[in-house]
Amino acid sequence: MIFDLPDHATLYEALCNRDTSYEGRAWVGVTSTGIFCRLDCPARNPKPENCQFYGSIGECIDAGFRACKRCKPMAPYAEGDPVIAKLLSELEARPSYRFSEDDVAKLGIDPSTARRAFKRQFGMTFLEMARQRRLREGFTTLAKGGPVIEAQLDAGFDSPSAFRTAFAKLMGQSPQSFAKDALLRADWIDTPLGPMVAVCDKSSLHLLEFIDRKALPGSLKKLKAYAKGSLGIGTFPIHETLRAQLGAFFAGGSSLFDIPLTLHGSEFTQLVWRRLLNIGAGQTETYGALAKDLGRPSATRAVARANGANQIALIIPCHRVIGADGSLTGYGGGLWRKQRLIELERDYQKDSAA
Repeated sequence: MIFDLPDHATLYEALCNRDTSYEGRAWVGVTSTGIFCRLDCPARNPKPENCQFYGSIGECIDAGFRACKRCKPMAPYAEGDPVIAKLLSELEARPSYRFSEDDVAKLGIDPSTARRAFKRQFGMTFLEMARQRRLREGFTTLAKGGPVIEAQLDAGFDSPSAFRTAFAKLMGQSPQSFAKDALLRADWIDTPLGPMVAVCDKSSLHLLEFIDRKALPGSLKKLKAYAKGSLGIGTFPIHETLRAQLGAFFAGGSSLFDIPLTLHGSEFTQLVWRRLLNIGAGQTETYGALAKDLGRPSATRAVARANGANQIALIIPCHRVIGADGSLTGYGGGLWRKQRLIELERDYQKDSAA
């Protein structure tokens, strides 16, 4: 669990000292290179602001990082399980290849055995690991202004139609449908809880969602309609500000977000979202209490629907709303993320009290 780890400063000191006591307990993802390493990696130390620390290899992979070729952080798992060893070797040899269960079977490995082994060690299947690695490369190429064919090849897709299908499943539309020099631009941001998509214009944030949220494709289509088709892949300076503030939040440095927001919703929905902004880090409120505070004590369900329609995760803290019995209830990003966010923010509450 990432929140059982020491604070960012302690882990960075351990990284600089190449402390072997964290072997198997902590890993570092370096945002400037997209690589994750052991803390005793012999490579040159990255800057502290470029480091994100994780409590498992699965979390590193979920956040979009690739394994370091110098310290080989996945080697102990490979050495202990011949199934993992063989498949990781294949992935290393053919990182852009589109693996299938038939490919796994041709290697003499039962696909169900492979799924269980990878899920147990990394929190994802081998096919999910390979697919995410390929799609991230394609997204990065498009964000830098590269042509679709280059993104397709970087993502390891031989077929343009296959790349379009995979990309559309992730983003709700084909890569060609995103505009050049668009008014709204989508960027990929890695976090300890998995990659997110952030859509901004030159001055404000319109959407911040986890990549795997089912509502993401529909939300992007609505934003495209709002911008009259002017939705593209790329960045504005505000994306980098957001990236830095998310990094500080997850590192335990600050729970403050001062990114300007543009809200897309009905008058009542926006009223609920603005009320959510008043719930401090480390605090929780119930749907009923929110409805009562808004002067609509009988509108608990409407408040819950507005909460679920939130398109700006973390910053508009819908994860801080719980059921009347104290249960976590639903969360579009997954209950496991809601749990971890609440756990993380308890430290901010303790600091505030101190």
